[in-house]
Amino acid sequence: MQGSLSVERMCQLGQVSRAGFYRSLREHRPVEEDMEVRAAIQQIALEHRRRYGSRRIAKTLRSQGMAVNRKRVARIMREDHLLAIQPKAFVVTTDSDHELEVYLNVARRMKLNGVNQLWVADITYIRLKAEFVYLALILDAFSRKVVGWELDRSLAARLAIGALEKAIAERKPLPGLVHHSDRGVQYASGDYMRLLDKHHIIASMSRPANPYDNASCESFIKTLKREEIYANEYQDLDDLRSNLEEFIEQYYNRRRLHSALGYRSPEEFEQVAQTEAVSLGVSMSFFRHREIHRPMRDSSWRSLGATTAAAPTHRLDEFPAGYSSAGCSPAEPASASPASDDNKEEDSL
Repeated sequence: MQGSLSVERMCQLGQVSRAGFYRSLREHRPVEEDMEVRAAIQQIALEHRRRYGSRRIAKTLRSQGMAVNRKRVARIMREDHLLAIQPKAFVVTTDSDHELEVYLNVARRMKLNGVNQLWVADITYIRLKAEFVYLALILDAFSRKVVGWELDRSLAARLAIGALEKAIAERKPLPGLVHHSDRGVQYASGDYMRLLDKHHIIASMSRPANPYDNASCESFIKTLKREEIYANEYQDLDDLRSNLEEFIEQYYNRRRLHSALGYRSPEEFEQVAQTEAVSLGVSMSFFRHREIHRPMRDSSWRSLGATTAAAPTHRLDEFPAGYSSAGCSPAEPASASPASDDNKEEDSL
């Protein structure tokens, strides 16, 4: 950058090609330019504690006015042993083999245009020197910001409840927010559901054995473990807690560039969205007679009314084929997919 002009604009004004400019720059001072790029890469990699890969470092360098591409950054990082820390094998912690009620997957039908419309939740384990501990997380699906988290030695329901209480206290959501999770016993427990009902939050759960329904939370857990957990050793639970607070609150939410957010941090993305977007309700669409639906409770539909236009077309005492009033919803069969005929008619909620 030269003032407010980019390299591309200056080349246009000077009627020269960008390739010619870069070639001339390297010919005049190849060693100095290479050292400047290498030093900047090392500074960014160490500043982010080897959490950034070549894409994010290249994006940061370009924002600072350096003409580099990702392949060159990756080569330098490999030569200087600065490659990002790689993840370890994933371990499943979800216990969905229970008799508690599960809920319709509302999240996959939502189109988000603002914060506090959809929260996603998950639980993961962290291994310390002498014990395993567990971390419950809640993210805002629109901005990928961590809005609540809790750390405990137990997988009891109080772990997930603690994260939800912190999220509610921090964000103060309006009625109609959708909370999406897996079918784990912590999220299906009576205490957790009563807390959702108390704040008029609608429950949504993933389909059986389908991790893609909760992909944004799984992605954050992968980032957390690769960039923080596996890069450090913790003395005890308190040491881990203080490091997690710094990583989540100070680094991830405020500073770390997120590729899905146009290489902006979650807080920056929220600020930009609030200034640019008009406040509109979230929309959902259901395919009539082509998908298996499970009716929601009256209180859930009343809460959903804050962000939708109409109640379900079928009565709450009507159950589509394959469901019973007391049973849990089965996996959706292939025949449940909408067909390309005249019956492909949508109800907008």
